[in-house]
Amino acid sequence: MKKRLLYPCLLAGLVAYVGFGATLYHVHAADDKDDAYTQLEVFTRVLERVRKDYVDGDKISYKDLIQSALKGMLGSLDPHSEYMDISKYTELKEDTGGTYGGVGLQVNVRDNQLIVIAPMEDTPAFEAGILNGDQIVKIEGKPTDRMNMNDAIKKLRGETGTKVTITIARPSLPEPKDIVLTRREIRMFSVKDVNNRREFPIGEDKIGYVRLTQFGERTSDELEDALGRMEAQGMESLVMDLRGNPGGLLDQAVGVCEKFLERGQPIVSTEGRNRLADVQRLASGRGRVRAKLPLILLVNGGSASASEIVSGCLQDLKRAVVVGETTFGKGSVQNILPLSDGTALRLTTAKYYTPSHKVIHEHGITPDIVVTTSDDEEVAIQLRRIPGGKANLDEALKLYPADRQIHLKELVDEEIDPQYDRARDLLKGVQMFSKRQQDKPANSKAAPALN
Repeated sequence: MKKRLLYPCLLAGLVAYVGFGATLYHVHAADDKDDAYTQLEVFTRVLERVRKDYVDGDKISYKDLIQSALKGMLGSLDPHSEYMDISKYTELKEDTGGTYGGVGLQVNVRDNQLIVIAPMEDTPAFEAGILNGDQIVKIEGKPTDRMNMNDAIKKLRGETGTKVTITIARPSLPEPKDIVLTRREIRMFSVKDVNNRREFPIGEDKIGYVRLTQFGERTSDELEDALGRMEAQGMESLVMDLRGNPGGLLDQAVGVCEKFLERGQPIVSTEGRNRLADVQRLASGRGRVRAKLPLILLVNGGSASASEIVSGCLQDLKRAVVVGETTFGKGSVQNILPLSDGTALRLTTAKYYTPSHKVIHEHGITPDIVVTTSDDEEVAIQLRRIPGGKANLDEALKLYPADRQIHLKELVDEEIDPQYDRARDLLKGVQMFSKRQQDKPANSKAAPALN
């Protein structure tokens, strides 16, 4: 008889125990706002309610809703993270493997505004006179204030030969202006000389000049070729221009730094939540190293990402003097994480740090010597780089108000560039000082050179 009563009592006790535990769990989960199961329950209820009650529910599927939710989730993190469906992921792989049809704009989203980081050299956007800092307020008549960066890029790209109309706002323009751009294949050299060519002449002062327009797949090799040509002409110091360079590949930024650093010197490190994936990149010492070549870097607000890695590294190690204006401040790492269904995540997983552990993201690199340029001087510098030179200048000037065109043309003709001029003056001073030290008696103390 006792046994007959024992089993029902045990069963009742077990049920009560489980029920009490479940109640405690739900109470705890309700209090814990970051509990995954509680939030997934809310998500599932919303998903089912939309699928059941939405007026056009027959036109949507669970897959549609889930993918839209994933896009919203990743898009809410930062301007660079995103969920890529199969077509978007395929497009990304095509872009990294070759060329694409587009207008040549590097853009970013700040405060719900689509901002031009920099127009890429030798592209329709550059030739049309679009500047870093311009706000793109419309694409094909559609406002951009609710577009994320990737939607905007998708609208700007397309088949070569097709046209796209963008509307830009600029403080110097009285009202937003429509610009019609014809898409073409985006492929270009990333290393140019002072004349926007690849000849790299050296004047009597023996000061070299090289401009990196972006960090593409062959930037390091192109720079090596340019340095070799200038060294053959007796180059004694170098100005490397990173103004308007929107960045590119990390490996190429490392390769550029390595040309001026001894083996083992730190270049950049990445740090994220997964500390096992943290990486520090060191100079390999391979190839020709120009560890003593006096070097000045030019930067501005259009210098971003890989440009900031190079300038931050060489500044920290006192290997170069940085001249110009504070850089853009894009120093985050995006990893591509493929999923089993052919889609992928582009997820910000880490941030870049300079050798002295300065964070780049949202801070940028502050120059050693700040030299600002006016809006007109900035425009004139860009106008001098137009393919075809002054032959195309009159057409490019039509983008600007009539009362500015004369002044801009004067600045172009006079080749006004305060930042470049300051860099050359500094290097001339170094050369003069070095020669004086060489002329001193052998027992005199020599001061260190700029490097």
